[in-house]
Amino acid sequence: MADQPTVSKSMELYRKAGERIPGWVQLISRRAERFANGVSPLYIESSKGSRFIDVDGNAFIDWTRALGAIILGYADPVVDAAVKAQIDKGSLHSMSSSLEIELADELIETIPSAEMVRYTKGGGEACAVAARIARGTTDRDIILFCGYHGWHDWYQSANYLVDPDSGEYPFAGIEPIGVPRALAGTAIPFTYGDLDMLGRLFTEHQDQIAGVMMEPARSDRPEPGYLEGVKELCKRNGSLLIFDEVSCGWRESIGGMQKVLDVTPDMTVLAKGISNGYPMGAIVGSREAMEAARLMFISSSYWTDNVGLAAALTTIRELKARDSEKRLKEMGEQAARAIDGAVQSAGLTGTCTGFSTTPNLNLDLPDPDLQPKVFTLFIQEMAKRGIHGYMGFGPTLAHTDEDILITAEAAEASLRVIKQGLDNENIDELLVCDTRQEPFRRLVH
Repeated sequence: MADQPTVSKSMELYRKAGERIPGWVQLISRRAERFANGVSPLYIESSKGSRFIDVDGNAFIDWTRALGAIILGYADPVVDAAVKAQIDKGSLHSMSSSLEIELADELIETIPSAEMVRYTKGGGEACAVAARIARGTTDRDIILFCGYHGWHDWYQSANYLVDPDSGEYPFAGIEPIGVPRALAGTAIPFTYGDLDMLGRLFTEHQDQIAGVMMEPARSDRPEPGYLEGVKELCKRNGSLLIFDEVSCGWRESIGGMQKVLDVTPDMTVLAKGISNGYPMGAIVGSREAMEAARLMFISSSYWTDNVGLAAALTTIRELKARDSEKRLKEMGEQAARAIDGAVQSAGLTGTCTGFSTTPNLNLDLPDPDLQPKVFTLFIQEMAKRGIHGYMGFGPTLAHTDEDILITAEAAEASLRVIKQGLDNENIDELLVCDTRQEPFRRLVH
């Protein structure tokens, strides 16, 4: 087994954070229990390209892409130069910047569903704005949804219901504390791929459904005809179809997953990869769906700060200039082949699945209940070898052939440790940290 990196400064900072910050961090996916607690880095000093250096001085190749917010690579010189130039002109003015219109034109040219545009600073609030617009445009209250759409009350109110698949609390481990109980029943989950279930919900809540919000695809393509069926149900019932492309947008296609799947929604929510690490989000949609928003109170001083606008404009243009669709696909496929080879060399069975731009390793285990511990052991052993991530490998345009080679070598060594643990039935003894915890289960997706 590889030597364990020293993360003492990270652990001390995390301890201090627990005394000062409720929940330790601002993004639940950055909590220590999401990784190999005590081995994985928790605080980063600097990042560049595909790598970062943590506060203890350890260097890592990073495959998490800041939870999907980085697409060109950390500290991309072209985007950063545009941002620095804009800062010299002013990050925020008393009145609007023409960049608002310039970015709107770029989005309308790029995203099939875009005829009008509103801005935010992140994906969760963009989803909340989309829900507000859908309700205001249709004069209805209920949003049907599947997938993950943020922390706001409209969505978290689903925690007063049950997961239609399991019959359990939709968000495992996250109670709806602080969410008004009066909102129960205004956001209703449905199972991805089950068109009959969605149809029953439309029948049950006839003339009450403002819209359907969903991730059009997350790890696999939908069954042929499914999204077309969802769109037809929405059209037939006078409801708006909203695609949340915060996570799935930009990578498979610059025009979004809707372009790949050839299904155009009424509205689309965008964030993360839109601006390569600078806060920016957008809601785009048809004129019919969005024009009524001019009558709604949807307003914030910082939604169009000039830094986010400049970053988004430059990022989108760089994605186009660098042939990102082809390059990200090639890098993902190359990474998947290398990881599959590491699995075979380590004497295990399994393969990378999912979209080519986000391959995810699935191992064949003798007991499915071992998965959380094996998952944790993989993260632990990869961290020891300077690789940060989960079982997935998300390339940016900054990842290199060398990064893939180093990662595959680390994966083979880590998988050999797992093979040893499975053969000797001593996985627990090989873990030097607690089993990682999923902070919540993505609702019915």
